[in-house]
Amino acid sequence: MRDSSSRRDIRFAQVWRGWLLKHGAAAFEVAIHRIGPWSSGALLTTLVLLFAFQGEQIVRQPRVIVLLAVPILIQVLFNAGLAYWLNRAVGEKHDVACPAALIGASNFFELAVAAAISLFGFHSGAALATVVGVLIEVPVMLLVVDVVNRSKGWYEHTGTIAELSR
Repeated sequence: MRDSSSRRDIRFAQVWRGWLLKHGAAAFEVAIHRIGPWSSGALLTTLVLLFAFQGEQIVRQPRVIVLLAVPILIQVLFNAGLAYWLNRAVGEKHDVACPAALIGASNFFELAVAAAISLFGFHSGAALATVVGVLIEVPVMLLVVDVVNRSKGWYEHTGTIAELSR
């Protein structure tokens, strides 16, 4: 039952994508504008359900949560810093370096949440790991945004590696 429903959803998405491609960028923009609030609501509902189902596990297993959270924290901060610094080193503009740092650091937990739920269910260890990922990644990404915004003066102040080597 679940398998045929997934296939039907995928076929619907493919047909809709084809229709949008035939009708151009304007049709795509209208569709995105219309489904935007629904997709945000669906993601929020999924996260609320995940937290509701995993809340007891989070409180009952603090050591497991720390073991999941610390590597995520280190990886996000390291990758964001590296991407930001490399963009500066090659002379990229600050408004490009900021999203690059965020994209480089992201683990795309939204996709992980969807995969964990569909493959293993709400109560699985995989779902717990994705919940911890979201709990850690979102505030850390907000921290990255704050640091990147506050460091704009530093970013734009000195020359790039390419300029310094001339």
